[in-house]
Amino acid sequence: MSSAPRQMTRNPCSRFKALLVKAGTFVGLAGTAAAAALSLSTSAAPSAAAAAAAAASIDSPLRTKVCIIGSGPAGHTAAIYAARAELKPILFEGWMANGIAPGGQLTTTTEVENFPGFPEGIHGIALMDRCRKQSLRFGTQIFTETVNKVDFSSSPFEVFTDSRSVLADSVIVATGAIAKRLNFPGSGSPPEGFWNKGISACAVCDGAAPLFRNKPLAVIGGGDSAMEESTFLTKYASKVYIIHRRDAFRASKIMKARALANPKIEVLWNTVVEEAYGGGDRGTLGGLKIKNVVTNEVSDLKVSGLFFAIGHEPATKFLDGQLELDSGGYIVTKPDSTHTSVRGVFAAGDVHDKKYRQAITAAGVGCKAALDAEHYLQEIGDQQDKRD
Repeated sequence: MSSAPRQMTRNPCSRFKALLVKAGTFVGLAGTAAAAALSLSTSAAPSAAAAAAAAASIDSPLRTKVCIIGSGPAGHTAAIYAARAELKPILFEGWMANGIAPGGQLTTTTEVENFPGFPEGIHGIALMDRCRKQSLRFGTQIFTETVNKVDFSSSPFEVFTDSRSVLADSVIVATGAIAKRLNFPGSGSPPEGFWNKGISACAVCDGAAPLFRNKPLAVIGGGDSAMEESTFLTKYASKVYIIHRRDAFRASKIMKARALANPKIEVLWNTVVEEAYGGGDRGTLGGLKIKNVVTNEVSDLKVSGLFFAIGHEPATKFLDGQLELDSGGYIVTKPDSTHTSVRGVFAAGDVHDKKYRQAITAAGVGCKAALDAEHYLQEIGDQQDKRD
């Protein structure tokens, strides 16, 4: 993230609007009656024809060798590899799934400076738009629909949205994880708030941006993530405040000791953020109103950046317990692979990675998932040939 994207020919807001408009078009099915019925409509209620078309789509499922759920770097990389392997994948990119536009978390950030191949940086929306176009180029069929149910009890697997169902020989789950955020005045998107204008949920992604260099910054949290991100930010910040609502951290001893020993870090115990406000004329964060929950005293904290480090929530609820998850809700994969607890179902990206959570690592695992799926399909094909 930075104060403003560089060398952009279009306003980021207009790009975002264009993406949302594009998301309303169902790729590859424009000529079918089902697609016409499913197009986003301004009418208050669906027509009888649309309802009938949707019912027909559910009753007549599509068939594919690979179904990919998710449209971030992991999902699109998996789609590119699967499509180039002539597996003709179907990808569900979601429609405002978990409040995020098609394209995943990168659509909520501004300039991405740590994705290889873009020395001048690239806007997050633009990057995901390119990924989408590359998926389409090789023949991926994309639906702007959110998967709300799956059935992994037998093969072929079944994947459902409100409008259609798909039978798939293999499934790649790449639905990501949503950074938890706090809600207080000024925490939202511009113009009312300072999200991406000084407020972020990823220090590793955004901490090196010019907006934050040699400036005082704050981190909210008390776990290992907060300790790690605070320590990381000391490379760039003049000072880092850790704001914690309790009088003790829940972080591990080693992470806590490392943070507390850093001379650039100051802890504000028993403290919560009441409000974020601007500074200057750039519409960026200028400071915080903070409150001591013991004394109820409210004071100003001048900072140029605020980072939420209160955890992530993986998008796995729709799985309904059909895959093994860890205690945090992340999909468990077998060592050195993307195989899940169900043979033929694979996981890629932040939905199973709670450590790195980077676009480039998600893309890498998306590649691995597509290769694992291809090998699995070859294996079951060989078994079928032997039976025949």
